[in-house]
Amino acid sequence: MKRILITGGAGFIGSHLAQRLLNDGNDIICLDNFFTGSKDNIRHLIGNNRFELVRHDVTLEYFAEVDQIYNLACPASPVHYQYNPIKTMKTSVMGIINMLGLAKRCNARILQASTSEVYGNPQIHPQVESYWGNVNPIGIRSCYDEGKRCAEALMFDYHRQHNIEIRIARIFNTYGPNMALDDGRVVSNFIVQALKNKPITVYGTGAQTRAFCYVEDMTDALVKLMNSDFTGPVNLGNPDERSILDFAKLIIKLTNSNSEIIFKDLPSDDPVQREPDISLARKYLNWAPSTDINEGLIKTINYFARIINTVSVN
Repeated sequence: MKRILITGGAGFIGSHLAQRLLNDGNDIICLDNFFTGSKDNIRHLIGNNRFELVRHDVTLEYFAEVDQIYNLACPASPVHYQYNPIKTMKTSVMGIINMLGLAKRCNARILQASTSEVYGNPQIHPQVESYWGNVNPIGIRSCYDEGKRCAEALMFDYHRQHNIEIRIARIFNTYGPNMALDDGRVVSNFIVQALKNKPITVYGTGAQTRAFCYVEDMTDALVKLMNSDFTGPVNLGNPDERSILDFAKLIIKLTNSNSEIIFKDLPSDDPVQREPDISLARKYLNWAPSTDINEGLIKTINYFARIINTVSVN
């Protein structure tokens, strides 16, 4: 049994990770300021004597005795991280500094939830960990992209200078229950629009590609990485690449929706292609996603249908 801190633990991935680690028999401290996280995601865990919920912002120091730290705190959707870009950058940079300081004091192992966005609009495909990326450092997405790149640099600096045990996960598009209705990312947008029979908004021509990983596969990967001997960075995601337009059509089919597809201008610096090369994850973690896209989407659609029905009743 370990005492484990999860920052952003009431968020989408964080809440699933908290449940998984509790099921494994660990004590969990869930840290969240609830900017994008929700108590609804972890409400069923409150009252468990091995689960502690703390309202806290990672830009401020936090003190506890822990064995492991999963640093997931940061808004991940463009809608949310562009709402207050300075705060987003502070969360990534000051947050990891504070968590690395805690890891140093406790001699704890720390995992940083980095992102595929460190690759920017990539010039190689699929993306491999040795690729340094093609990021606009002054664009509207830079608060997130460069914040995460800076956090990776700090992780390795603390590792080299203070021998901190680090793990870096570059997370690609992930979906599943506990996503917010206003999450702003493609899966939630398309599902909510389809369930409400509203037009599905596709940006650009829809030829741009993404690859989607179900959240339970992702939490399994994070736990395996944390408990492995591999520092990373390591890509975690599903290499099943598909176009946004094809994905919209799949959502319409699975929801049996009457929605039409409409097209709008592509946002600035939006990546044209996104697909992980997961060779390192297969080799060092013995991990690959196992959830079929239709199976994962049906679970996600059912979740959003319940949420929408609850909101409409209230």
